[in-house]
Amino acid sequence: MTHVAPVALGAFAPVSRLDTALADLVVDKPTLVLDIDRVEYQYHQLKQGLGAADIHYAVKANPTREIIERLVAIGSHFDAASRAEIELCLSQGAAPEHISFGNTVKKPADIAFAHQAGIGVFAADAEQELEKIAAHAPGAQVYIRVLVENSLADWPLSRKFGCRADMVGGLLDRAVALGLKPVGLSFHVGSQTRQADMWSGVLDAVSDIWHRARAAGHDLDLLNIGGGFPAFYGERIDGPATYAARVMELVRARFGDVPRVMAEPGRGLVAEAGAILAEVLLVSRKSASEMHRWVYLDIGRFSGLAETEGEAIRYQFVSPRDGDEVGPCVMAGPSCDSADVLYEKRPVMLPLTLAAGDRIVIRNAGAYTSSYSSVGFNGFPPLEVVVL
Repeated sequence: MTHVAPVALGAFAPVSRLDTALADLVVDKPTLVLDIDRVEYQYHQLKQGLGAADIHYAVKANPTREIIERLVAIGSHFDAASRAEIELCLSQGAAPEHISFGNTVKKPADIAFAHQAGIGVFAADAEQELEKIAAHAPGAQVYIRVLVENSLADWPLSRKFGCRADMVGGLLDRAVALGLKPVGLSFHVGSQTRQADMWSGVLDAVSDIWHRARAAGHDLDLLNIGGGFPAFYGERIDGPATYAARVMELVRARFGDVPRVMAEPGRGLVAEAGAILAEVLLVSRKSASEMHRWVYLDIGRFSGLAETEGEAIRYQFVSPRDGDEVGPCVMAGPSCDSADVLYEKRPVMLPLTLAAGDRIVIRNAGAYTSSYSSVGFNGFPPLEVVVL
């Protein structure tokens, strides 16, 4: 990594600290540039809207040490999915009571580690998971994750996590029998839920389960509303404070004055704080009559852009040739895997003058890029990270 004279990026005129850094930075491999100040800004905006709800940053979105360090300093709590994420948060000064073990599938040894480290809140969605927690974290608080089936998110998180409504009561009862403290419910409305009102159907379903559980005698006082807070990928979204305030309005209308509300933003905290510098490797056509060009980048699904799976997340691209006439492109990564195609069903509009060697900036790429990057599939390097 070297710092040299500024690189002209055409229409990409520096308008912020991140933009200025991108214009001044020359790299020889795909590089994610992060502005930690922007992470802090997003945190305060979300906190303003969420009010008394505790933000538990979803560490999996971007586990860069400097992000965790800054969030600890400004009072964030954390949602950890593994022992390594717990260790990371603790190493940066997070208090154990500010960390929840939110993965519903955990190794017994990791449950024991978390319990010994002082972690007191665990997620579960199955009887066997409750039994593991009871054996290795006796007396712990648990919340039951509910399966969401009517998500309107761009990336629904259905089936793998959570249990259906008819199982929740039995799991709460089982937790009590095992000596655990069942304190609440959790759910995830789905990643990139672009409008706050899209939460309504999910909240209706979960609130029905919540009130039935309380009527059955379970003194629930914790509601974990998960993530879903969006980032900008080309379609209009509300600002984070406005969005979060509306979500809380919808929550209060259905659940009343819940003593403890947890929110687990990941994308909404870090996506817009990062951009990737990449390079065009090849522009080609498959035949002389082919309508779409193929644009190959030096970054693909296996080196950071895994969220192009299903073309759910639509990254925004900036090049030094912006302003020239544009045409549709199929975008692909550099690897020798035929699955390494980013956008084909909905081609990307890019300048017709785009050529090999041109720089590409991938905007709002701070979430689920460095954490998804492989260790070096096909010999291509994992995504480099530069922190401002």
